[in-house]
Amino acid sequence: MSIVCRSCSANRLQPILSLGKTPLANRLLTAEQLSEREPTYPLDLAFCSDCSLVQITETVPTAELFSEYSYFSSFSDTAVLSAKHLAERLADERSLAAASLVMEIASNDGYLLQHYRDLGVPVLGIEPAANVARVAESRKIPTRCDFFGRRLAQELAAEGRRADVVHANNVLAHVADLNGVVAGIALVLKPSGVAVIEVPYLRDLIEKCEFDTIYHEHLCYFSLSALNRLFSRHRLVLADVEHLSLHGGSLRLFVTPEGTAPSKSVADMLEAERATGLLAVEYYRDFSTQIEALRNALVGLLRRLRSDGKTIAAYGASAKGSTLLNVFGIGADVLDFVVDRSTVKQGRFTPGAHLPILPTEALLERKPDYVLLLTWNFAEEILAQQANYRAQGGRFIIPVPTPQVV
Repeated sequence: MSIVCRSCSANRLQPILSLGKTPLANRLLTAEQLSEREPTYPLDLAFCSDCSLVQITETVPTAELFSEYSYFSSFSDTAVLSAKHLAERLADERSLAAASLVMEIASNDGYLLQHYRDLGVPVLGIEPAANVARVAESRKIPTRCDFFGRRLAQELAAEGRRADVVHANNVLAHVADLNGVVAGIALVLKPSGVAVIEVPYLRDLIEKCEFDTIYHEHLCYFSLSALNRLFSRHRLVLADVEHLSLHGGSLRLFVTPEGTAPSKSVADMLEAERATGLLAVEYYRDFSTQIEALRNALVGLLRRLRSDGKTIAAYGASAKGSTLLNVFGIGADVLDFVVDRSTVKQGRFTPGAHLPILPTEALLERKPDYVLLLTWNFAEEILAQQANYRAQGGRFIIPVPTPQVV
């Protein structure tokens, strides 16, 4: 394998998994695009023997992925509520006020920064997708439409815009220039500042068979050990860590300039990863076997339902849904349509499978017998929202880690 590690630049990458060639997970199609050739890219996972970072080997140009973007965080009530609680907590713990600054990298539509704004704390969003940045600006969230890295960080620092808190929620996995982004965080943090970073947790991904979180936007899959080495390289300290249930299992990291001692939680998790074997490629050897067992169970269930005359739809035109449908070969022969709350996605078609995306009201209108829940990471929220559909006999299939009908 010729590519080098995205974190440490070592050339000792070992293959873990190949999911074949798939379309871009968030490239939703218009009706006119259905007749065009859809680009696909290899989706292969590898392990760095030097720094233990797990990563995909293909790098799709960022302009193809993020210049126009279909994911708006505010369509998830769970994401907005979680952001509100976090903003209130940080504002209280760090005594943030009118003289403070909170910055967010990949700030999306302002779903998080709006809560600091409402508390009277100045904010600045950094969002590369022009369509999403415009929405944030319309909501009175000052937003710089740009990619974050060393260059932009140097500009912001030169302008005197250094932050008390820098948020980076589910963005570190998306960047090709990992070291540039982390170096940028070090540049824009005040000496007393903290970066609060959330990433999906690699151990949960492997142990819960969450393979559908692998797609071309997610270049890296983080253990705490790999992150610790990355931050240390830029004279940043992984001061504390929290293990969250969000998105199937995430880490919330508290990263500070040098001078802070890591917490017991950090030391304990680093030791647990070493003891469990996350730092050796052998830990990942059976992952493809787990995925194949899940494929057989889920596809077998769906085909049995269809053969019994049942109708099946899907919920969530999500990136993880795209991976699951395309890798498992689930298409229009099994599913009739997909519903999604996002008005940005409605009227388009899913990548690869080309299923029509309808409003969620279609579940009550068309009454499919079953709904495959592609956005299983928001299962509790969605099941509650669809109480009427379920009361009329509709049932959901949660695919991961093993198919479950509820």
